[in-house]
Order: sequence, then structure tokens, then C-alpha cells
Amino acid sequence: MNILFWHVHGSWATAFVQGKHRYLVPVNDARDEWGRGRARTFPWPETVEEVDVASLRPDDVDVIVLQRPAELDRIAHLGRKPKIFLEHNTPKGNVPDTRHPMADRDDLTIVHVTHFNDLFWDAGGTRTHVIEHGVVPPAVRWTGELERLAVVTNEPVRRNRVTGTDLYHRFTPVAPLDVYGMGVAGLRLDRVFTHDDPPQAAMHEQIAHRRAYLHLCRWTSLGLSLIEAMQIGMPVLALATTEAVAAVPADAGVLATRVDTLVEAAQWLIDDPDAARRMGAAARQSALARYGLDRFLADWDRLLEEHTCA
Repeated sequence: MNILFWHVHGSWATAFVQGKHRYLVPVNDARDEWGRGRARTFPWPETVEEVDVASLRPDDVDVIVLQRPAELDRIAHLGRKPKIFLEHNTPKGNVPDTRHPMADRDDLTIVHVTHFNDLFWDAGGTRTHVIEHGVVPPAVRWTGELERLAVVTNEPVRRNRVTGTDLYHRFTPVAPLDVYGMGVAGLRLDRVFTHDDPPQAAMHEQIAHRRAYLHLCRWTSLGLSLIEAMQIGMPVLALATTEAVAAVPADAGVLATRVDTLVEAAQWLIDDPDAARRMGAAARQSALARYGLDRFLADWDRLLEEHTCA
């Protein structure tokens, strides 16, 4: 089928376009948030076509996957095509009473990427569905010979407490932190080393040498970088918040809301690489089974077929 969706979340989109369909991705001259087009840092298949949304006709599209409320205005000329609203994020504001912007609609389904998000958003009468993440497996495997901790996050200075940036200094006495992602260059902390927006493959290769993966997000949807680290075979140290408690089994890492527990676990893994190896192997096995690409694409196919048949 012909699926129209905007290139909003690069890692999620990379997994989504691995399916059997024709993917129509808006592009504009600026290649801004309304027209990024095809990915430039990861090879997408030839079934992904760049399009001008305004020039599309209703017969060109079978189903539309929306990710931002403002996209509705840009598809008005396509009529009553089947629509799915993909919600990537945890709610903001008056949690747990935050109303979803697509609440109380009968012309679309909201798809959440975690059961936690589905639980916390108030969608009113709108139908909701959960399709958990799928990940294109990273090409590298964990070696963990460097006594350092890896963090992958975006805009840790601006987001601060959301991303747990204020907790970094608790871990630096144990080991240096290597922080990867967009907008990390502004971090100015002792023993915190930044790697601003590296290509995904290069980032995977680098974090695979670090002893463990540190996930300190207080309030965020389940990051694909956490799943990728687990599939690489990295042991996880994470705050026991949002969906992390379901994504990281007990033998794959240490989860806690007491930060000192995570600091102690970090010291343990730095001192005991064999324990880190065992936990990383369990993390990899779990993440491949739960967040495999085949399961992800099959779940989406079932939902897409249901909508287009209806």
C-alpha cells in the first residue's frame, strides 16, 4: 500500500520503512521539519519516495501516518483517507490527566510506542493501540574493554532534569561518561566527554567499547538508543521510570529510583567485566526477542491492513 508519513523521528522511521510497502515522505527545498525527505545518515530502501504533499491526489495515498497535530492541516486536500496518529512521547503538563490532542475523535486511531504512554495519555473516546518499537539490529557487538559509561541523549543541557543531566556528576567519580547525541556540546562537566550528533553507525561502534550503558531519563518515552545498546550487548544502568522497567529485565541490568544504587552498580560493573558481559548477553537476547524488526513490521502490517480494509 501507499503510506504517507513525515520524516520526524529518524530511528523509528528507519525501522518502519523496512516493510513491504511504498512510503511517501514529504520533502521541500529547505529540508526542514516539514520536508526532511529521505534519511541521509542511514540507507533507506528504494521503496521510500520523496513527494510534494500539496501535489498529491487522494488516489495516490492509501493510508496516512500522522505524528504531529499540525500535519492534519497539510492533508486536508486528501479527503477522508484512513489515518493513524503515531504518538512517540510521554504526556506533558497535568500528568496523569493530560488530554491527548487527538482525544475524542472517531476518524483515526492513536498508536502509542509503549504501554506506559497509552496508560498515561487521556485519549477520551479515541481508539488507541500499542505497537512497541522495532530496531534494525546494530552491526557491532559489545566488547566493553573501556572503563567508561556511555550515554545517548538529545539536548541534555536544555532538557536537564528530564534527561537526568543533573545526575551525571554522581557517576563521574566511578568512571568517565561519554555522552552522544544532538546538542550535547554545551555540557561542561568534569569527566564528561561529548560527541555531538555522530553518524549512527559510528556511534554504535564507539559505545560498544564502553563498559555499560547509562539511562538516566526521568520522564521520556522509551528511547530507541536504549534498545540499540541492549541489542549490541551492553549491560544497562537505568532509572526505574516510565517504560524502562518493562524493557530491561532483571538479568540485563540494574534499575532503581535510588541513584546511589545505580552508582554502586556502576562501580561493580567497572570492577567486574565478567558480570558486565553476562548482563550484556542477557540484554541482547531480551532486546532481540522483544524489539525485533520482524515483530514490529508484522504488528504494523496488521493495523494498516485493518484500516485500509475498513
